[in-house]
Amino acid sequence: MSFDVVAQQPKLLYLLQGIAAFTAVVCLILVALHRGPVRRRGAALLLLAPALLLLTAGLLVPGLRTLMLSFTDGEGGTWAGLDNYVWMFTDPEALIALRNTLAWVVLVPLLTTAVGLLYAAAVVRSRFRGLALSLVLLPMVMSFVGAGLVWKFVYAYRPAGADQIGLLNQLVVAFGGEPRQWLVESPWNVLFLVVTMVWTQAGFAAVLLAGAIAAVPRETTEAAQLDGASPRQIFWRITLPSIRPTLLVVVLAEVIGTFKAFDVVKTMTGGQFDTGVIAHEMYDQAFRYGRTGRGAALAVLLFVLVTPVVAYQVRAQRRAR
Repeated sequence: MSFDVVAQQPKLLYLLQGIAAFTAVVCLILVALHRGPVRRRGAALLLLAPALLLLTAGLLVPGLRTLMLSFTDGEGGTWAGLDNYVWMFTDPEALIALRNTLAWVVLVPLLTTAVGLLYAAAVVRSRFRGLALSLVLLPMVMSFVGAGLVWKFVYAYRPAGADQIGLLNQLVVAFGGEPRQWLVESPWNVLFLVVTMVWTQAGFAAVLLAGAIAAVPRETTEAAQLDGASPRQIFWRITLPSIRPTLLVVVLAEVIGTFKAFDVVKTMTGGQFDTGVIAHEMYDQAFRYGRTGRGAALAVLLFVLVTPVVAYQVRAQRRAR
């Protein structure tokens, strides 16, 4: 498919206008700083101006535009009031997406953190710690689309009697069971999608938590051993409280990332069989069905859900300092 310059001319014109405006701002800042001494606060504001301009053009304006569109009809032209928000909490498909998103937000951070913590605790004192952490981190190098394709083959189904190409069904058949369509059967298919997300993110949690566990003073654990504490008691009463800030960072980061889950669902099921989530439903409504208002309303809901988590994470990091 060739690139049509004439058809894309308006977009290219907007891009050139943005580049020209940004260049002009930078030039004005350089001239202002060159002409004479500027107070420290004024210089800081001048230097921040390009970034503020980009944030305004790239985040603030689109965000306000999305908020306005959420109150319009399906075509994004006629005022519809709160109809899109009423639809969001009454339509069966939208409710399924909300339910699945809640399941993802609860399961993915908990499972990812638990798997990463157990793995980190197992290898942190090992001689092959670097190799072990490198291996568990490998899935994170892969994109979510690639991970979705890999696990789609793991869950692949063939009728009974046929050669199974999916690893999971191969194991089931080997133990005398019947192959199943893992990605079709609801609500268990949501759990199989969650496994894919946990597989890709467990390495991130393991690396951070391994570093936190290694930073726990040996003197503290050795003193507990001398007092007769068992390894389990040391882990639960000394190690775990000591790495609590890192645990919080991992959990909050996973919560934020899970809210935006899209690639895995799109690649493995396309949102079918009751596996849709908010981000995928937003894409379908806005770009597949042309219902811009509903897509914008889902985007606003996603923003409202993520904002408190981000604010809490920033506040926790400030307290840690």
